[in-house]
Amino acid sequence: DVELQTDGNRSGHLQNGELVFDHEVNEEIVRIIAAQLAEIGDQFDKEIKARVVNDLVQHFLNENLSGEEITRCLSEAVEGLARAIPSDMEQEKAMLVLAMVLTKRIANTMPSLLQRVFSTTVNYISQQLHNYIVRMVSVVTQ
Repeated sequence: DVELQTDGNRSGHLQNGELVFDHEVNEEIVRIIAAQLAEIGDQFDKEIKARVVNDLVQHFLNENLSGEEITRCLSEAVEGLARAIPSDMEQEKAMLVLAMVLTKRIANTMPSLLQRVFSTTVNYISQQLHNYIVRMVSVVTQ
């Protein structure tokens, strides 16, 4: 299992005061994967209507919604977009890219939501797409 960190760093922990990486990951492979996902994201970004982003912004602004409810709203939006955007790629890859593009669009629309939307997206990806990310990285490293 490889932990793909959202900040571009490898997963690790402190042992005797020194950072020890949990797994060795070829950083060039991570860059290749990131570049491919960014290219797909640029294509998808053009297809996402402002209404979808604005609806999500309203959900994120609603402080009465729990983290689970916000994650569910994001999940529903991602799944709806994944069905609506014609794509010949794996459903999981499309959902991963859509989640990241939505995060970017929400943060660009309402920068004050960056921390909440980022945390929600990380939670969503961890819950829904973790196994896909592990498989994607392991296929590339083989």
